[in-house]
Amino acid sequence: MLYRLFEYLNQHTDLPGMRIGEYISFRAVAAIVLSLLITIFFGKYIIRLLRRKQIGEDIRDLGLEGQLQKKGTPTMGGIIILLAIIVPVLLFGDLGNVYVQLMLISTIWLGFIGGLDDYIKVFRHKKEGLKGRFKVVGQVGLGIIVGTTMWLSEDIVIREKSYEVSSYTVTDDQSGETLGNYTERRLVSTVAEKSTKTSIPFLKDTELDYAVLTMGNETMAWLLYIVVAIFVITAVSNGANLTDGIDGLLTGVSVPIVLVLGMLSYLSGHVIYSDYLNIMYIPDSGELIIFAAAFAGALIGFLWYNSFPAQIFMGDTGSLTIGGLIAVLALCLRKELLLPLLCGIFLVESLSVMLQVGYFKYTKKKYGEGRRIFLMSPLHHHYQKRGMFETKIMMRFFIISLLLSALTLATLKLQ
Repeated sequence: MLYRLFEYLNQHTDLPGMRIGEYISFRAVAAIVLSLLITIFFGKYIIRLLRRKQIGEDIRDLGLEGQLQKKGTPTMGGIIILLAIIVPVLLFGDLGNVYVQLMLISTIWLGFIGGLDDYIKVFRHKKEGLKGRFKVVGQVGLGIIVGTTMWLSEDIVIREKSYEVSSYTVTDDQSGETLGNYTERRLVSTVAEKSTKTSIPFLKDTELDYAVLTMGNETMAWLLYIVVAIFVITAVSNGANLTDGIDGLLTGVSVPIVLVLGMLSYLSGHVIYSDYLNIMYIPDSGELIIFAAAFAGALIGFLWYNSFPAQIFMGDTGSLTIGGLIAVLALCLRKELLLPLLCGIFLVESLSVMLQVGYFKYTKKKYGEGRRIFLMSPLHHHYQKRGMFETKIMMRFFIISLLLSALTLATLKLQ
């Protein structure tokens, strides 16, 4: 809204400073600051409201130290995160941008699914919440929306870069001796292309085109892309949901991930930077940095209340939304193949559960008694069982997430 207002005032008035509203950098800073302020200042009122309404977490006794003390802590705090994302994006984002529209739809969609799950747990007093198959249906539905939009929208393209290569020789002016032969590559044009290509990390000038996997059939390639989108969204949102097990863990781990995706959106949407880093140029994707900034601000602000000892839990309203939005951001930027590295914490948490369940069933069938790999899964509970304090687990996972994020950025040059 304010973006269009600044644009109108710049075009139709002589007021100084109106151009500033058109700069992505200014709007990104404004978005993260506003998001932080919303979370911190409105968060305390929402926490009081949830306490008055007795919307508290019903804690299961898993034998973890200090666990039962958290009983009654307000939940559904993901509402704060949703509010702190949507309001700054509506104010500072270009609402005519298809990527911004897709992210806003995804936010509302995921928030509704997670909110419905929390509602059933809190108000219907059903500990299992929304049945797993209905969650999967919601995630599949979002995958179809994202994949179909990427397929059918004429505004979603990549631009193939064309170069002019020239060779020249440098000689010494006095002696005439040849000092060296050089080749110069200069970007001369870009051509818009509707494509199912995605970036492959660590490999220079190499992209995966889903059309290759379907023998060049474009329709089948896009259908395959929709299947990939469904898988990515489901996997990452469930991984984030599993990670949300101790105070501040998911929030802290997700901040570096979102900041990296925000940086990638800015670089991918800038023809000069994308050319320098030799990454895919995606027109208009730079606007996603406004969303990523608001997203990061919401997470950092929520950590104000969610760090140990937590004054509020995000519930599935927050955890499903966080994971799903990270997945959709990566899909929009065609960086979904980076997610196993970038979201390594989510991956390991999910694997710990699958390995634990699989090994337990296997040993029960073979020996008549189920055995475990970990003391408890997901992985963060294993460390709790070993006596490690919550804050130490959270900080160590956060440090690992920082390292994985740094390595993800390093893939831009490790090619």
